[in-house]
Amino acid sequence: MANENGVLIFAETTDGALAPISAELLALARRLGGALGQPACAALLGSGVAGLAQEAIACGADKVFVAEDAQLSQYMADAYVSAMEQVCKQANPALLLLGQTDAGRDLAPRLAFRLGSTVAMDCVELEVQDGKVIMTRPCYGGAARAVHTSKTLPQVATVRPKSNEPLAKDSSRSGEVVTVSVSLDPSAVRTKILEKKKAEATGIRLEDAEAVVCGGRGIGGPEGFAVLEQLASALGGAVGATRAACDLGWRPVSEQIGLTGKVVSPTLYIAVALSGASQHMAGCTGAKNIIAVNKDPEANIFKFARFGIVGDYKQVMPALLEATKKLKN
Repeated sequence: MANENGVLIFAETTDGALAPISAELLALARRLGGALGQPACAALLGSGVAGLAQEAIACGADKVFVAEDAQLSQYMADAYVSAMEQVCKQANPALLLLGQTDAGRDLAPRLAFRLGSTVAMDCVELEVQDGKVIMTRPCYGGAARAVHTSKTLPQVATVRPKSNEPLAKDSSRSGEVVTVSVSLDPSAVRTKILEKKKAEATGIRLEDAEAVVCGGRGIGGPEGFAVLEQLASALGGAVGATRAACDLGWRPVSEQIGLTGKVVSPTLYIAVALSGASQHMAGCTGAKNIIAVNKDPEANIFKFARFGIVGDYKQVMPALLEATKKLKN
């Protein structure tokens, strides 16, 4: 593509509304677009999603490309890659942003290849230097950060959730809505969704929680997580676990945080009885404040913690819970 123009985001939806990551990406698109002198655009794919175009505009989009097709009612890689390729050919962006989500991680590399470009995954910071977007992402399991740019256009990046603050919605904003007629070949969609089972979930989603209390192998068993659940509830947050705790069956895999689990970026992250291995830290280095509770003063987690408590969690956590309840009252 030539004469690329605009910063385009892949807008995800959930429960009939824009997903939080979409609002975050639009805020980033406006900031980068302002530095590049280019508009912030959104690609809205699905079935019956045209009504969300105005919401995208209220969140910061100058232009929304809407592609509707029955085959896009659920995310399927083959259908979405083809549809997004067609949207990109019409939008012709200089920069394409996707969330570091299940869909974004699956879609971005495939789409970048189709567009003859490359992708930087799990970016935590993006800025413009000399007309190019500089993308910073964790590497070596979160122990270091790598800085990338791309010689090819469009530049493509996935962005870690909660690494950007969304703009306040402004319903008075106006923008352009462009309908894109996509052509999808049903025979090219090699996978089919036969059934969906929704896991029972109560409380705040782990990825959206402002406070996360995470337990590791040092908890000793599933019963040890009871006090963590109480503290998370008192803080209005969620409970997480290391891979070791999930592998042992103490907590569901949906609560796993780390390189092979979920990435969280809460305001407060309380790490209880976990060592702080690089694979785990890759999932929580975006936390603004980390409090570590570990009886081993040499535990690696203390290198990342803003505050640390050396002691047995069985004595520390009840006291911490009681103090939290007193402050809330």
